[in-house]
Amino acid sequence: MTKRIAVNDEGGVLRADISSRTDVEALVETFYSRAFVDNLIGPLFVDVAQMDLSAHLPVIADFWEVTLLRTGSYRRNALRPHVELHEKSPITPEHLLRWLDIWSSTVDNLHSGPRAEFAKEQARRIAYSMGRRLHGESAGDFITIERPDLPPGFTARNVDHTSP
Repeated sequence: MTKRIAVNDEGGVLRADISSRTDVEALVETFYSRAFVDNLIGPLFVDVAQMDLSAHLPVIADFWEVTLLRTGSYRRNALRPHVELHEKSPITPEHLLRWLDIWSSTVDNLHSGPRAEFAKEQARRIAYSMGRRLHGESAGDFITIERPDLPPGFTARNVDHTSP
């Protein structure tokens, strides 16, 4: 398989777009290695959730593989574990913003291209929706985002991946 390569706006380092399960796994692993040591959200993962990263990484890679590549087998309710965590230790807007910052910078460090941008946009939607739901509000209005794997002019109505 040939990787699609993109150049950043400054003409700097070439980075491939997200195009495979391997890319998704590396992205998720890099993200969690950064999130676990973060002073704000690290304790939620390590101390409160006591997350077993070796068990969690394949599950979250399944989620992002379905989200970004439209392949894979994720069929879980992504909101449920976050609700349980929120009941133990409130997940604040600051936590969600930090999660989003770390995710976006990780994507930018590793990839460039339409799917990389889509990964960041989906993360923004997820953080917004999850924050609203954790605090008893509706997920908010859904928006239509152009998927990178569709021809120009075609759009896909985004679905709420946090519902059962």
